[in-house]
Amino acid sequence: MPLKKIFGSSDSKDILISFLNALIYDEQPTIKDLEIIDPYNSRPIVDLKDSYLDVKAVLNNGSTVIIEMQLLYVGAFEKRVVDNLAKTYGNQLESGARYSQLKPVIALTITDFIMFKNSPEVISKFSFKEDRALFDYPHQEMKMVFVELPKFNKTLEEIDHLAEKWIYFLKETPNLQVIPPKMAEVPELDKALKIANRANVSLTELEEMQKREMWIEDRRGEITFAKEQGLAQGLAEGRLEGISQGVVQGQMGVILRQLERRFGEVPESAIAQIQQLSVDQLAELAIAILDLHNLEDLSQWLQEKLSH
Repeated sequence: MPLKKIFGSSDSKDILISFLNALIYDEQPTIKDLEIIDPYNSRPIVDLKDSYLDVKAVLNNGSTVIIEMQLLYVGAFEKRVVDNLAKTYGNQLESGARYSQLKPVIALTITDFIMFKNSPEVISKFSFKEDRALFDYPHQEMKMVFVELPKFNKTLEEIDHLAEKWIYFLKETPNLQVIPPKMAEVPELDKALKIANRANVSLTELEEMQKREMWIEDRRGEITFAKEQGLAQGLAEGRLEGISQGVVQGQMGVILRQLERRFGEVPESAIAQIQQLSVDQLAELAIAILDLHNLEDLSQWLQEKLSH
């Protein structure tokens, strides 16, 4: 979905105000105005190493909101969200500026995967609180809001609140030609769909989107193939431990090929560490390779996983 096209274009101010009030401020009209700004001058997505913020806006109260939509879980994604939030907050001050000039920053992250398995809530919000008494820190300068799309299973007939309508829109945009009557009472939704339907994606943008989609599907396919090969090997051996061992060996082979294509020869020490990973950790690594810049990053990732 062209998130930046819908919420980040020059004529999307009213759309973004409705969207943020619904998801961040519990449908209260807290935001009266905002300025949509370019989060940075991003370079083309070729090696898929960078983390990208889709939309950034400064609200009328001075707060900054950074919005990102993530389709696939990658290693240390939770840390990346915090890193983006902290950098955005700290980069407000130039040398010699006073701390009183700092304004709150909110990170709104929309995921197409489940992050918090211990909670059924579609929307989760995190801020600074005292551990035991749970009272708020005097200045709520940084806040994280997550929307986990897979947890939202309501049908069109079941949705009622504005936040639910926006989440339904996020999930169903590719399948909507017109806004359903039940949602037509929100003019910003109708306008958002019209922008999505007529989004002028340049050839370069289309190629970049296709490269990312192909990369993601390739990784999913390789992991599935590795598991199938491991299952077949285990069944042939006729024992449960054979199945588990086959899965691990299949995944490990895929991962080592990926690493060699990215960084060249993989050190024996790194291979030894990879061999200590569980099946789930190997699956995480297969996706985490997306965010690794070099063998040093790989070493750090492995140390973190094996130290837990």
